[in-house]
Amino acid sequence: MPRVPGVRGRLKDTPATGRKRVLLAAPRGYCAGVDRAVVAVEKALERYGAPVYVRKQIVHNVHVVATLEKRGAIFVDEVDEVPTGAHIVFSAHGVAPSVVQAAADRGLRAIDATCPLVTKVHREAVRFARDDYEILLIGHAGHEEVEGTSGEAPEHVTLVNGPDAVDDIVVRDPDRVVWLSQTTLSVDETMETVRRLRERFPHLADPPSDDICYATQNRQVAIKKVAKEADLVIVVGSANSSNSVRLVEVARENGAKAAHRIDYAGEVQQEWLEGVETIGVTSGASVPEVLVRELLDELAGAGYDDVEIVKTAEEDLMFSLPKELRQTASGKQDARAIGGRSR
Repeated sequence: MPRVPGVRGRLKDTPATGRKRVLLAAPRGYCAGVDRAVVAVEKALERYGAPVYVRKQIVHNVHVVATLEKRGAIFVDEVDEVPTGAHIVFSAHGVAPSVVQAAADRGLRAIDATCPLVTKVHREAVRFARDDYEILLIGHAGHEEVEGTSGEAPEHVTLVNGPDAVDDIVVRDPDRVVWLSQTTLSVDETMETVRRLRERFPHLADPPSDDICYATQNRQVAIKKVAKEADLVIVVGSANSSNSVRLVEVARENGAKAAHRIDYAGEVQQEWLEGVETIGVTSGASVPEVLVRELLDELAGAGYDDVEIVKTAEEDLMFSLPKELRQTASGKQDARAIGGRSR
């Protein structure tokens, strides 16, 4: 397993009163939607050659983005930065219809790697807007997923940025309101937001099914269990990864004495380990397993070589490749299913 150069052995073995151990949360890391999106870029590079353009980060992880850049992917903020006729991949977070139209207007050959669970929320927004509901979208302003969902029905969507924003919400008709949510939020905070919304709008309708994705929920459930026994929780994930940041918050809220987020093992600080016996480890849904293995190597060098897996769920959801990539060079359909495999 490759390591970040110069990392192993950097941390010192610090004294502890009891047995040093690592509680490794499961599930963790790549979900099916992330895996599908990353594979989509890899397959596009194999089929069409470099460069392949990607609007925004394909997933919110600096290591994944850097790795794909080395292979020939070029990440852009908007489609007008892409040469006419080039291939462009839409990220796992989804895009508004206006972005799809802008790409078509430039003659770009688009590959839609939107997570199917995000697509489900987009369809819900379209349906409720068609039925003239006001959509209270629980999410974070500026997040690509929120922008994409809002773009499906901009005249019907009002953003609700957490429980504290509820009192400021104004609706046209309190009898025709429905809530939807960004898929990567804290489950507990989202349910608290819904509770407060329902206090203000008793006729608030629910989406047909929970919008927060299975992977986000599973990783939060696992870290809740780990946090109860952990002196320290380390979450591998990038700063712009909503679900990774939420894991740190959930760990702190559920018993962890301390919790930190890192991109790479080399970011672990020596002082974090002072007096620590039990370290909980997990990773966000856009994090390849190699980064977790590097962290475990680093912790083992500091005496935390007793690793216990804490499993709270099995994940077997599979997604097929984006339709634009299912056609093989021989003309046959490649309906490969993509799941949350370790990378």
